[in-house]
Amino acid sequence: MSFIFEYIKHPRSIGAVAPSGRKLSRKMVKPIDFDTAEVIVEYGPGTGSFTKELIDHRKPETVLFLIEQNEEFCRNLAHRFRGEKNIHLIHGNAEYVMEYLRAYGFDHADYIISGLPFTSLPGEISEKVLNATKTALGDSGEFITFQYSLVKRDFFERYLSINETLKEMWNLPPAYVFVMKNRRLAM
Repeated sequence: MSFIFEYIKHPRSIGAVAPSGRKLSRKMVKPIDFDTAEVIVEYGPGTGSFTKELIDHRKPETVLFLIEQNEEFCRNLAHRFRGEKNIHLIHGNAEYVMEYLRAYGFDHADYIISGLPFTSLPGEISEKVLNATKTALGDSGEFITFQYSLVKRDFFERYLSINETLKEMWNLPPAYVFVMKNRRLAM
């Protein structure tokens, strides 16, 4: 399977011609307190760049949900991370995150990280995902996502409060990482 082939087939849902680099992957997981995280959700894990960092840093009992809509990526993720404990790989859509959490007995996620290309996603889908994310974060969760520009910053702030914006210059292309919380909980 070629990442670029999947991008050509599904440019709006893949959003990049290459997987995220290691430095961006590390920056995406840096805000996570792995000592206290019990449930982490990843939207759009793709080839598993962020997933690998999550697995390398999490406690063995931390439950990880991977929600991927691309069937080919799901197959490859299942193969790549076979044998890993406490991982639920779901071929589905991020807007249904609460259904997936509840199906496994959870009422919220401590962290949700996202590789979704909000810039190229239809507005209606982005709105559904962010509304579902607000609910899934509960009272204390954090949402971490990246974008290649600041264009969607105001859009994100309609749903969540941005606590921190990090820049990763060494990614190709350079990327911005947004760390967010529900508005009522933001400091």
